[in-house]
Amino acid sequence: MRLNKTRARKNTEEWTIIMASDFWLIAGLGNPGSKYEGTRHNMGFMTADVLAERWSVNFSDHKGLAMLGKGVMNLSGRNVKFFLAKPLTYMNESGNAVASISAYYQIEPDHIVVIHDDMDLDFGRIKVKAGGSAGGHNGIKSVIAHLNSQVFDRLKVGIGHDDHNNVIGHVLSGFHKDEVPVIEDVLSHVDEWLSFWLQKGIVATMNKYN
Repeated sequence: MRLNKTRARKNTEEWTIIMASDFWLIAGLGNPGSKYEGTRHNMGFMTADVLAERWSVNFSDHKGLAMLGKGVMNLSGRNVKFFLAKPLTYMNESGNAVASISAYYQIEPDHIVVIHDDMDLDFGRIKVKAGGSAGGHNGIKSVIAHLNSQVFDRLKVGIGHDDHNNVIGHVLSGFHKDEVPVIEDVLSHVDEWLSFWLQKGIVATMNKYN
């Protein structure tokens, strides 16, 4: 809840209460453009595309900063409203887009879920995380900086390490032939995980899927 001071006639002051939005924001991080399609660093984009298809969400432009869609799901008799976003600001400036959407629609950080790749997780492993530091991920660093908060939740998709410690080359590479079925299996379950998350909350989701 926010308090916003407004001026009434005769220079008197009154305070109006502005309720924070009850929408959730689910943002899948990645890099725009065909050059980066299908790369490990674009797991967030890939996940968002699958969610958009499963949840019948249509993307449109948000201020040139992101592709944004809106939807609603009935979960156990309760309507859950959400935005689905793909930042167009490139990975290292992801926070610019996320913060813009958050501010425009008055979505608090505790109603934001960010989906991203993670080199510290074994390939194909999923981890749900409640807030905390960026863990070395530049996209998450940017989101933290622009929101001025660490309390947003994350869904991490493991992309594994490069044996030669070539970080940039690894995250911007595509998947090997034997890795594709693993990623397809991960993507086939993301709507189930996120639906459970929105219905039961972060703690129940961590207990069930981590």
